[in-house]
Amino acid sequence: MAYFPDVSKIEYEGPDSKNPLAFKHYNPDEVVDGKTMKEHLRFSVCYWHTFRGTGVDPFGAPTMIRPWDDGTDSLDNALRRVDVAFEFMEKLGVEFYCFHDRDVAPEGPTLAETNANLDKVVAHMKQWQQQTGIKLLWGTANLFSHPRYVHGAATSPNADVFAYAAAQVKKAIEITQELGGQNYVFWGGREGYHNLYNTDMKRELDHLARFMHMAVEFAKSIGFTGQFLFEPKPKEPTKHQYDFDAAACINFIRTYGLEDYIKLNIETNHATLAGHTMMHELTYASIQGFLGSIDANTGDLLLGWDTDQFPTDVYLTTQCMLVILNQGGLAPGGVNFDAKVRRESFEPIDLFYAHIGGMDAFARGLKIAAQIRKDGVLTDFIKKRYRSFDEGIGKKIEEGTVTFADLEKYMLEKGNPDPNESGRQELLENIINEYI
Repeated sequence: MAYFPDVSKIEYEGPDSKNPLAFKHYNPDEVVDGKTMKEHLRFSVCYWHTFRGTGVDPFGAPTMIRPWDDGTDSLDNALRRVDVAFEFMEKLGVEFYCFHDRDVAPEGPTLAETNANLDKVVAHMKQWQQQTGIKLLWGTANLFSHPRYVHGAATSPNADVFAYAAAQVKKAIEITQELGGQNYVFWGGREGYHNLYNTDMKRELDHLARFMHMAVEFAKSIGFTGQFLFEPKPKEPTKHQYDFDAAACINFIRTYGLEDYIKLNIETNHATLAGHTMMHELTYASIQGFLGSIDANTGDLLLGWDTDQFPTDVYLTTQCMLVILNQGGLAPGGVNFDAKVRRESFEPIDLFYAHIGGMDAFARGLKIAAQIRKDGVLTDFIKKRYRSFDEGIGKKIEEGTVTFADLEKYMLEKGNPDPNESGRQELLENIINEYI
């Protein structure tokens, strides 16, 4: 049965096309900077927003029209949803998808029944993967929706909840491996606090680290070689989450000796909630050697919460791709559309329009970033700006061969520093505008 009968395979038709169900810029086989677009971008569809989103918000009931969904949390409905998902992804032409365990299979009254439901759905997903060639970019466990996680999962003060979360993640890693997942993500939506009066922060962080080490040990024991990823977010639903931003995550990873096992999955809307730009978070993670994957979305500058909109801003996608190209790519990570259609965009066809727009925006960003790098307009400027460290006293500073006393002697003899040069910020912004 076809669930999108009026949609055929989305094809590349070029920038002059007026077909809303065609790519204007994303040509998967086009070579840019030595790789095809498909290899650079590694697009992924998220299961939760795309196939489980209902359009509900704090002020209104669900709006999404999903003819295939009978509104139940039955196993039959879950299996049918898998058919819908793979038809959508195959017609869209993406290579990967991502899911939480509770996205794909209903939770039963016991952990054993929940795991049995997962096994049945995963077997069906595996058949579809073999049939279509679509792969799992990453799996994860939902450790935030159920009331048992009201105080957190790995950071809960209830040891039984910690144990349940461990069992849930164990199963999620197993099914991720079964489906050939290339990564496994941890997002600590409830791993944080609302009030420090009732929180032992040190103990909670120690517990989170113990949880992560157990996950690493288990992955090794079953031969799972996928990459572990932390996803930073400063707040929502918790007031203050321990995975606040890239810097906080990397500090935690290094403090607890996890640096050989975990990288970061950076999301745009999470970066802005932390008071950073996406380019800042990507750059910080990349220069520290921790940039593993990204969730591609954007927020609304007029709203102070996680709106998870599809990325259509070419400035944003260009900035993302400048960082990603500079570090040589994201593999085994990718560009996952952790984004949802707006509540007002409730028809199934809107799912295609949204993903096509996001894929085209990233394709444009890729081509623009590649040209900027080829022309050297930023790298040449930056190299020139820091040239005082390439020789003389600057080189000695970077080599670590001078002391404060040496630098004092140098300045006493010289008298005053050489004059500063303009940063040319407006000129550089104008130059980027020329490319876009």
